Amino acid sequence: MTDVKQMKQVKPVRKPGETPDGTERLEALVERMLGELGEDPKREGLVRTPHRVAKALQFLTGGYSQDIQKVLNNAVFKEKYREMVLVKDIDFFSMCEHHMLPFYGRAHIAYIPNGKIVGLSKIPRIVDVFARRLQVQERLTQQIAETLNDALAPAGVGVVIEARHMCMMMRGVEKQNSVATTSAMLGEFHDDPETRQEFLDLIGKSLIA
Repeated sequence: MTDVKQMKQVKPVRKPGETPDGTERLEALVERMLGELGEDPKREGLVRTPHRVAKALQFLTGGYSQDIQKVLNNAVFKEKYREMVLVKDIDFFSMCEHHMLPFYGRAHIAYIPNGKIVGLSKIPRIVDVFARRLQVQERLTQQIAETLNDALAPAGVGVVIEARHMCMMMRGVEKQNSVATTSAMLGEFHDDPETRQEFLDLIGKSLIA
């Protein structure tokens, strides 16, 4: 087992369970927003809405309070395996930082070990740590790749994310079938076309139906 304390630190932005202004203040802001939108926050259907929204936002941005070192610790192991490790079709939901509307899709993550492997369940957990924040897809992709690279010092890391963005579907250009694709290729995935192509072939060309 390998300690990951030496990896580049990604510290939590807030303590577990905290919201930026405290739950009660967040509820008050939601109640005020409802009024500004022309609604009556006191009517029956909306009385509990500020509380529900506050709790939902607390969950959807829970990644701010997670420490990536604690997520990975005790699950990095010495191993001589040198072939590609791939976890694909990892569902995720995130929130666009520009409009605070959801974007969602699948992440496909591979790495080539160089003396260390990580427990497979930790890879989707890494996705959730960074997805449950206000995000842009480009940064989300890079953060996942860099975290694995820092933790394992592998021969290479490849990450592909395809997602649908509600800010493009519900408003703005209103394109219902558009899919955004981002990738991050490090090490052999960047330098070796055959390795990169093997990864892309394994995840398939039609990632989101």
